[in-house]
Amino acid sequence: MELEGFEGRSAIITGGARGIGRQIAETLRDLGATVTVGDLTVPDVPGCVNLQLDVTSEESVKSAVAQSVAEAGTPSILVLNAGVFHVETLEKTSLAMWNQTLAVNLTGAFLVAREVLPLMREQGYGRVLSIGSSAGITGGAKAMAAYGASKGGIMTLAKSIASEYAPFGITSNSLAPSLIATDMVANIADLKDRIPVGRLGQPADVADVVAFLCSAHAGFITGAVLDINGGFLIR
Repeated sequence: MELEGFEGRSAIITGGARGIGRQIAETLRDLGATVTVGDLTVPDVPGCVNLQLDVTSEESVKSAVAQSVAEAGTPSILVLNAGVFHVETLEKTSLAMWNQTLAVNLTGAFLVAREVLPLMREQGYGRVLSIGSSAGITGGAKAMAAYGASKGGIMTLAKSIASEYAPFGITSNSLAPSLIATDMVANIADLKDRIPVGRLGQPADVADVVAFLCSAHAGFITGAVLDINGGFLIR
């Protein structure tokens, strides 16, 4: 099946300079969407609108969304991917680390969604996809209280958006990936032996699911949290 629903659509991807975010941006671009990629430093994703975006700054979010609308049109697709990752015990988690993790992973998603959702409501169509984590379900395979709490929060936020915006033609779903081969998981790659399919996940494994949930074929799926972990959390 060839995915449909991207031609003429504008997409915004946060945290898209590398890793999963970049793969999502390239995938949606190749499917025909006009893609805006935002990150702390201006990304370099060919064929996309590349913008500086600090999701923790209300001013930066407003400016980047306005620039995206001017250059790429009203967004129909929003992928909330920006995130930071710390492996640290609860007792050694400083208040600064806690606040930074929630500011990027959860409050940043709120700020971007709050700016984009009214635009989607006006056009009567939208696809919102939040990148959570299996740590947001289990608390984490290793000590990562701040990260787990933030990812649990973004997945619950996705459900709240789903309930509130369903009458306006907007779906909202989240993914709970685990052990995807990016720089972010280099220090916990030893867990790969516990993955039943026998390998780490790849960014494309996540991007392909994002593409389906953001396509015209997924209009009856909203408020869902989908595991992408190779069986790591079979339960």
